[in-house]
Amino acid sequence: MEKASPIGAYRWLRRGRIASQALFFLLFIFLFVKTDYTGSDTIEYAVNILFRIDPLLALATMLAVKTVISLMLPALLVIALSLLAGRSFCGWLCPLGGLLDGWSRLFGSAKPQSATKFSFLPKVVLIVVLVSALFGVPLAGYVDPFSILVRGLSQAVYPGINDVSVTFFTFTYQHLPATVNLITEPLYSFLQHTILPFEQKFYQLGLVSLFVLFIVVIAEHGQKRFFCRNICPLGALLGWFSRMGVLSLAGGNEDCRACRRCAQICRMGAIDEHRTIDVETCVLCMDCFEKCPRQIISFGAEVPISRGVGGGLTRRQFLAATSASLVLPSVLGVRTLNVQADPLLIRPPGSLAEPEFLNRCVRCGQCMQVCITNGLQPVMLRAGIEGMFSPYLVARTGYCEFNCTLCGQVCPTGALQVLDLDAKHRFKIGHAWFDKDRCLPYAKGIECIVCEEHCPTPEKAIKFRNVDIVTEGGNKQQVQQPYVDDALCIGCGICETKCPLPDISAIFVTSAGEHRHPDSRLPTAQEPLGYGS
Repeated sequence: MEKASPIGAYRWLRRGRIASQALFFLLFIFLFVKTDYTGSDTIEYAVNILFRIDPLLALATMLAVKTVISLMLPALLVIALSLLAGRSFCGWLCPLGGLLDGWSRLFGSAKPQSATKFSFLPKVVLIVVLVSALFGVPLAGYVDPFSILVRGLSQAVYPGINDVSVTFFTFTYQHLPATVNLITEPLYSFLQHTILPFEQKFYQLGLVSLFVLFIVVIAEHGQKRFFCRNICPLGALLGWFSRMGVLSLAGGNEDCRACRRCAQICRMGAIDEHRTIDVETCVLCMDCFEKCPRQIISFGAEVPISRGVGGGLTRRQFLAATSASLVLPSVLGVRTLNVQADPLLIRPPGSLAEPEFLNRCVRCGQCMQVCITNGLQPVMLRAGIEGMFSPYLVARTGYCEFNCTLCGQVCPTGALQVLDLDAKHRFKIGHAWFDKDRCLPYAKGIECIVCEEHCPTPEKAIKFRNVDIVTEGGNKQQVQQPYVDDALCIGCGICETKCPLPDISAIFVTSAGEHRHPDSRLPTAQEPLGYGS
């Protein structure tokens, strides 16, 4: 490697990095927008590829389930890239990194700072995530950069953009001259078919997801790439592979005048007072490579003396990380024996048994984003602390569409199995029950067949009995009272969604009888229950 590069000879590298970030962020947005119902029963693009190439999610999930997940083997490509060119993924391809750098360029950020005393934290977070996963407590989805980004966008930003757009174009249509509508209506139609979601959606934890993403972004004004430098376990994992990287940057040699320009502009604080570049931290942004006034920053396959690796954790830091990793599973993952789960915790069709489902679910939110009825929502504490942000069906908000299998198609880890339509039609996620104190035919003697009309099963799971009743006025009359056929109900929840009562539905769905748990099978008349049951 030459001592000095000709001025401007490799300036295209920094510009190439900026172009790469922009290109891959646009690709991410394209796939994000396509994670929606577009009139087809299948998703045409590999919209979940971002999560499938994530080495952190792949490693943590495989440790949790103790098996290799073929869906996540593409993560080997990013590991291979790290072995070749260090943490170039973080600087050139990562959509969250691109968002942070773009935000800094548009709105400013804190000046780059040297490494701080908290630089070890990503390694601690990484150890906690991996060891906890090994003990069956999935934490990766809470701190993974892709999960944070997609959750914030899909559950808050994207619905907000759609709501503002609908409000704006509705206003122009209703209040502005027809000549203006000649422009706005075609524009609105174009946006509906290309960018805006199929339906306006609302998520229970949308503000929480937005707050987390907001903190990650706004922290740029406190320290450039704050999340990447102080939290991101994916970056720490890729940094470990970067120790063996072939291509890297190296700092000044004997011709360096110690102007410290390189250290002053480094967004990751990867250059120390001796102009040594830490390859575990360096994201190959190429700022120093271009800005060095003497053009003596080296880039290539050789390993000069001024190319270094970051220090490992101290003994105290390592013990603290491992202790936390051992304590967290017992605190967050405790499940009381012989106590049934919350009956309103209705998982999507194709869900694995609850322990494996939680171990595989990375809280990416893609199943919720693609749900065409908005019925899938992020759960708060109904599934325990370790289940936060995982999906469950809120049937009063939206039902599970009988002919839809999109949620399983977008799941990147197999937490939701891909079901064909025949299997989906037979997959029982719960069971419907009538509240006879509220159901109109029972409580008021008023005819109502709404639930039966909407029941999607070929043979209706909701049926009627003709019953003679005495009205409040003392008159006798016959009324049709609905009941649920246990053998036919699959728990889709459309009856609860469509119930005409204005507040609490008179029919509700619980997880009873769900296929993924044989122990929840409903008793039959041939199986009388008693003390020996």
